Amino acid sequence: MKLLTYKTQDTEPRLGFIHNNQVIDMEDFGEISNFPLPTTMLELIDMGFELVEELNDMIAETDPSFFEEIAYEMDEVTFLAPIPKPRKNIIGIGLNYTEHVAESARGLDTSGKLPQKPIIFSKPPTTVTATNTEIIKNTKLTSQLDWEVELAVIIGKKGKYVPKADAMDYVFGYTVINDISARDCRREGQWIVSKGQDTFAPMGPILVTKDEIENPHNLNLSLKVNGIEKQHANSKFMLFNINELIEDLSIVFTIEPGDIIATGTPAGVGAGRNPQEWLHDGDVVEATVEGIGTIVNTVKEV
Repeated sequence: MKLLTYKTQDTEPRLGFIHNNQVIDMEDFGEISNFPLPTTMLELIDMGFELVEELNDMIAETDPSFFEEIAYEMDEVTFLAPIPKPRKNIIGIGLNYTEHVAESARGLDTSGKLPQKPIIFSKPPTTVTATNTEIIKNTKLTSQLDWEVELAVIIGKKGKYVPKADAMDYVFGYTVINDISARDCRREGQWIVSKGQDTFAPMGPILVTKDEIENPHNLNLSLKVNGIEKQHANSKFMLFNINELIEDLSIVFTIEPGDIIATGTPAGVGAGRNPQEWLHDGDVVEATVEGIGTIVNTVKEV
């Protein structure tokens, strides 16, 4: 399923799904189907992936005319982040593409050695923002605002000590994250000030359930700034793939439904360029992952 959190001029945030290129309200679909359905993305995830399988069957069995009364055209709704308020910090993975390790060594004074285990950091829930919103550049804190397109994994069930062979059973779906980073805000090797400022995790535009993505380890990622491509790679080049990340993370702490793992960015970030490039007021950033979509954000200096 292609799931979204949205609102209209007349509604608070709502849960929906995309069907025949229209937005269908989840709660309304439950009413016409006599099958009570959740009203938020986190509630849906909590109910388990089996519900997605039931929903797919229900949609296939529903007369097309029933959708007419509960459908919105895509341009009638505002797309919010799929999970507007995560329960916990977003789990970030650093230096997870070989070429990004090399460019970070050139531009950010990292060691240049390939990590032997995943490098884990986090981004607070307040970093989350949606497509078509502003990325806030606080000029009192940073003059080196950078971009990072990433595939994000949404966890679907609780797990501890998950073997990598079983890791995909714990995945609910995928979305796009732009891991915005203030490169001059690292503090003695700590990244949270660099990564954790408000609006530094644009996310969306939708959440695609795992059954729609045949192979998450073969997806193209790209990013443009003002229409010029800066990043282009494929998720097959991750140093630690999704299975390995879930295994490692679940050893460190219990993974839970709704957890978000940003799996790392490929080469092409501003800090790795010669000369280095940074984001400025009015710049438009487009982050894309194949099979999911594109998030578009504009930089706003304050």
